[in-house]
Amino acid sequence: MRKADVIIPTFKPGDKLEKLLRRLLEQSVPVGRVIIMNTEEKYWDAERFESLFEGEDTKLTVCHIRQSEFDHGRTRHEGILKSDADVCICMTHDCVPYDRNLVKELLEALDASERVAAAYARQLPAADCGVIERYTRDFNYPAVSRLKGKEDEDELGIKTYFCSNVCAAYRRDIYLKLGGFTKKTIFNEDMIFAGHAVEAGYQIAYAADAQVIHSHNYTAMQQLHRNFDLGVSQADHPEVFGRLHSEGEGIRLVKKTAKWLVENGHVLLLPQLVMASGSKYAGYWLGKHYKKLPEADSKPDDESGILGRRSGRWKIRRYCPQKKLLGRKKPNF
Repeated sequence: MRKADVIIPTFKPGDKLEKLLRRLLEQSVPVGRVIIMNTEEKYWDAERFESLFEGEDTKLTVCHIRQSEFDHGRTRHEGILKSDADVCICMTHDCVPYDRNLVKELLEALDASERVAAAYARQLPAADCGVIERYTRDFNYPAVSRLKGKEDEDELGIKTYFCSNVCAAYRRDIYLKLGGFTKKTIFNEDMIFAGHAVEAGYQIAYAADAQVIHSHNYTAMQQLHRNFDLGVSQADHPEVFGRLHSEGEGIRLVKKTAKWLVENGHVLLLPQLVMASGSKYAGYWLGKHYKKLPEADSKPDDESGILGRRSGRWKIRRYCPQKKLLGRKKPNF
């Protein structure tokens, strides 16, 4: 079976990373190395995390970078370059393997066809996950595995390119052949790579039996911020998103969620769905049109990201690919 390493970007890691590392050490198919790309050394607890690997066959490599150096694409790419494994598994520090077979299932998904460039895991909701987000997990990560290639674009649309670096395995030879993740991106490096892979004739595997626990209970403002970033990434990569658009899939999700809420006795959550959906679309639309937004020359009053107070009113801050986005002061994994 192929040799695999795991690459994990971290920022202020805590209990979830410790649990993630412990679960990786318990995998039925062990990984060779865990490569941590940590933002700011002062937040890294070496005694807590590095002691887990004492006496283990799996080795730990920790690389520290400054916050100003972090980029979703470049940082993960640098981690992959430090690996010599056949397969590199990208994970975020807030996901946890569901069982001992995560690595095994991802490797088997990669072996399903010579055309498979990447395989991503199913994301299961955490115990504290809200009702709407729980349904969204099921919508985006169903129980049935499948392969996706260019031949599926008419059926799947933009979802042909869907892939998530919350937990995704890449055949390193194909990854390097295609140039890897884009080196300057605010978001969506996984989907951009998947789009390029599909266009090059490769396939993306969704491995439903490879499972991680990962979900968020975002506020409406957090949804707006996140989807602004999503819109920016799509605007910056028309070669991937110019032909297949996301709007239709978003509308389908809202309709199916509303129907599910009504049918399952959660009618009172419909206003919450409307607010969350409105925030997502507003952020996405603004991000898609960020080049037309006015520049904001003042610093944000807080660390909330894209909104800053100026002249007594809220104003969207324009993203410049050569600079940090909109005053954001921390990586958004």
